[in-house]
Amino acid sequence: MQDGGDILARAGAVGRPAPTPDGYRGPGPRSAGHGGAAAPSRKRVVKAYAALDLGTNNCRLLIAEPSYHEFRVIDAFSRIVRLGEGLGIGDRLGEDAIGRTLAALRICRAKIESRNVVRARLIATEACRLAANGADFVGRVREEVGLDLEIVDRQTEATLAVMGCASLAHPKAGSVIIFDIGGGSTEIAWLDGQTGANVVCPSERIRAWDSIAAGVVTLAERHGGGRVTAETFEDMVDEVSGRLLPFALKAGAAAAAPNFHLLGTSGTVTTVGGIHLGLERYDRRRVDGLWLSDNEITAVIDRLLGTDLDERAGNPCIGRDRADLVLAGCAILEAIRRAFPSPYLRIADRGLREGILMTMMREDKVWARRGAP
Repeated sequence: MQDGGDILARAGAVGRPAPTPDGYRGPGPRSAGHGGAAAPSRKRVVKAYAALDLGTNNCRLLIAEPSYHEFRVIDAFSRIVRLGEGLGIGDRLGEDAIGRTLAALRICRAKIESRNVVRARLIATEACRLAANGADFVGRVREEVGLDLEIVDRQTEATLAVMGCASLAHPKAGSVIIFDIGGGSTEIAWLDGQTGANVVCPSERIRAWDSIAAGVVTLAERHGGGRVTAETFEDMVDEVSGRLLPFALKAGAAAAAPNFHLLGTSGTVTTVGGIHLGLERYDRRRVDGLWLSDNEITAVIDRLLGTDLDERAGNPCIGRDRADLVLAGCAILEAIRRAFPSPYLRIADRGLREGILMTMMREDKVWARRGAP
């Protein structure tokens, strides 16, 4: 296991995902980016784990300590950096986007340094995979910030997303389609159901997976995210549906299973949940785990299609930074709904970072050391 100093020079690598412990409920209500993080105890030294997810749109950090069968968040950070700005029409990370991202990563480094972090994994996803200068950017982060980012492949990203939110799949569902709508890509997986006491690692339940080359940033750049007409929206849905078709052909049987449902994680689906609830301020405690019916989702999307950019920016569950992206996300969601019709969608406000944390803690056998069964 690495010590805290080693982490900042080179983040700890992990192997294949490990099983999610029984009873895992995910981070508590004061989790990343939604109302702050719980303060560390002053009476004891907390041995913490850190997970960083640098995506096309967001830079997110979660620092947590193990607790019984799960973990407790002790610090968190989330900032929209739009690292992948321009990748919808070009192939390089822009200097302005790099500057915004480096500033956010310096904050993340400071947070890691201020906690007793014993192990970390810092991943970069689609923007760095796609960009011709992605590897150069990672080198620049190492030199200027002192953090070593790991550009993960699409299968790893999809698996970590599953690990982070699979605990919200209904236990009686014969199969589930889990998806994570990102800024530059959308990860999607078909999970088999599990029966009786034979609970297995979520990664071992994956029957098929894919990474769709469509995310909220790249899709909005190609089609326009400010003024979105019904025709523009359908054009986006059609593009995503075409990219989704190979996976839909492999996983078409999923929707026929008993109690089939969709399980989505991303800013898009949490926004849809917040708007449905009419929240005046986003509240993770009310959105994470929320069930929405097919008709309720349609109502929210239709409502958003009737708004202009300023109206979307004024919605407390969207905001100015995401006003031009939310309908692109809804188009991706709509394409998934059409490919896999389901009466219900469950919303997860958890994902890659939680999957990283659970994997590292399980590999380190932290629950076994604490006497967990």
